[in-house]
Amino acid sequence: MRPFHEFATACLVAIAAASPLVAAECGNDAAGFNAWKPAFAAEAVAAGVGQKGLDALASAKYASSTISADRNQKSFKYSLSKFMQVRGAETIVAQGRKRKARDAQFYKSIEARFGVPAGVIIAIHGMETAFGGFMGDTSVVSAITTLTYDCRRSDFFAPHAIGALKLVDAGAITGTTKGAKHGELGHTQFLPGNALRFGVDGNGDGRVDFYNQSDALASTANFLRQKGWQPGVGYQEGQANFNVIKQWNAAGVYQKAIALMAARIDG
Repeated sequence: MRPFHEFATACLVAIAAASPLVAAECGNDAAGFNAWKPAFAAEAVAAGVGQKGLDALASAKYASSTISADRNQKSFKYSLSKFMQVRGAETIVAQGRKRKARDAQFYKSIEARFGVPAGVIIAIHGMETAFGGFMGDTSVVSAITTLTYDCRRSDFFAPHAIGALKLVDAGAITGTTKGAKHGELGHTQFLPGNALRFGVDGNGDGRVDFYNQSDALASTANFLRQKGWQPGVGYQEGQANFNVIKQWNAAGVYQKAIALMAARIDG
């Protein structure tokens, strides 16, 4: 007898293959999630997702904790000073300076390759995961597919769900890899679609691993450069590269905090 997860995948793929390609219908609770997966599987197949990715989709669970987190985001409503206090800006700056000094050659190589100063990369690393101290406790695939199924922002998360399944195909993550509540992964919490698009090998081992610090930081710098970062140009509010920081995170207090902390780390 085949293991249940193999049977479930086979059923999901068979249903998807037999169905016309229509947009998977979203829902607002767990009740319709399992019925949604075959329709999304058809979209995934059309987008080029392979068997490993489909297996991960078949095994995905409705992530109630993700929905709860998505409905209760409070920190971005803080004032800038309160936000920086809550997120530990002083600690990030102090540790960031030590990291820059300790790994000076690495950060110089990043700036030479992508044009992004160390302070910006270090500030993002500190803000996102406390320098890799906590990279999440939620299945990336379950979180991102739950958000795609959820009616609130389906269109935004769908490309990232496809990205996550393709990352599984590529062996960059598995169906059980843990990340943040919204499906972000690795040291700097890439959304999966961005990880797929902007990931680069930072340590020269021939693969891209977002749970490897060198790869994650190089990929972060590549993201910023590809989004329009101009080497040697300022990144504080009102300067050209501040608009690129906006591409990393949509929250105004986050953007300002990164710019301010980065300047202190670089200073």
